[in-house]
Amino acid sequence: MGKEPTILEARAIEKRFGSLHVLRGVSVAVGKGETTVVIGPSGSGKSTFLRCICGLEGLNGGAVLVEGKMVVDAASAKTWAGRRAARRRFHELRGEVGMIFQRFNLFPHLTALGNVMEAPVQVRRMSARDAEALAREQLRKVGLAEKADAYPAKLSGGEQQRVAIARALAMQPKILLFDEVTSALDPELVGEVLKVMRQLAAEGMTMVVVTHEMQFAEDVADRVLFMDEGTIVEEGSPRQMFSTPAHQRTRAFLQRVLER
Repeated sequence: MGKEPTILEARAIEKRFGSLHVLRGVSVAVGKGETTVVIGPSGSGKSTFLRCICGLEGLNGGAVLVEGKMVVDAASAKTWAGRRAARRRFHELRGEVGMIFQRFNLFPHLTALGNVMEAPVQVRRMSARDAEALAREQLRKVGLAEKADAYPAKLSGGEQQRVAIARALAMQPKILLFDEVTSALDPELVGEVLKVMRQLAAEGMTMVVVTHEMQFAEDVADRVLFMDEGTIVEEGSPRQMFSTPAHQRTRAFLQRVLER
C-alpha cells in the first residue's frame, strides 16, 4: 500500500439531506489494485459515501477524482455550465466506476445474459455479437456460465447477486464499489458471492467495499476504514484495526460485532 498510484480520490466530501448532515468532510485516497473495506454502524454514512463517489448523489462540498480527473464536484452544481459539464462527466464515470448494490436490481424480463449485455450495448454502443461474447465471459467469471438463459425469478439470491457483479464487470470498470452486497442474502448463499469478490481482489481489481463481513475484511482488505457519524474515525491495516484499534469508538463497534 502506498506504492501504487492513486486511482480514486475523495476530497472533503460533504453531504446533507435537509438538516441531516450525513457526510462531514470525508477524504480518502485509494491506490490502484487496492481493496479498501469500510465498516461502521448503520447510519454512519457508508452507503451515502459510495453513492457520492459514483455520482448517484450530488455533493454539498468536496470533489471526487478518478486517475486525477475531476468527475464529481460540488462547485459544478452552482452554474448552468457547471451542471452541464457535470452531466457529461457523470456519463463518462459510468464506464469508470461500477457499483453493486444490496438489492440486485436485475431486469426481470431479461435473462442473465440479457442483463449483462444491456449496458455494453446501450451505454458503450457495442455490437450485440461482441456484447454477448463479453457477457458470456463475465458470467463464466462469476461461475454462472450455465445460467446464461435463466431469468432472475429462476435464480437464487446469490446467483442474482453474481449476475449483478457480472453486469458491472461487463462495463470493464477501473473501480468497483460494493454496498453491503451480501446483506440481503440467506447465510448459506453469502459464501458464493464473497468467493467472487475474493477472486476479483486477487486479480487486482480496485475495490471499495462496505460490509459487515468482518472475516472478509480481515482476509482480503489492504486497508480498513471505520466510519461513524459521517466521518472516518480511524483507518489502518486489517491486523491493526482488528487487533489493536486506537479509537474507543472503533473498539466499541468491533466488540459488539465480533462479540469479544
